[in-house]
Amino acid sequence: MPIELRCYATLAPKMPGNADALPIAPGETVSALVDRLGIPRDEVRIVFVNGVSADMDRALADGDRVGIFPPVGGG
Repeated sequence: MPIELRCYATLAPKMPGNADALPIAPGETVSALVDRLGIPRDEVRIVFVNGVSADMDRALADGDRVGIFPPVGGG
C-alpha cells in the first residue's frame, strides 16, 4: 500500500528516498508515519492528505498524497 510523501522546508531531510511510493501498513495514521520518519511531533505544524488539511489521527490509504509542513516564521 504505497503513498506519495512530501516533507517541506526544514523537514525535507527526513523525506525517504522512496517517498514517491512509500509503503505503509494498513490503518497507519499520519501520527504513526511521522513517528516512523523520526520527526518530532512538535516540529509538525500542518499536514495535508490529498490536498486537504488533516489531523494527526487521520488513517492513510493506498495512493494518498501526504504533505508535512513545519512551523514557518517570517519577518
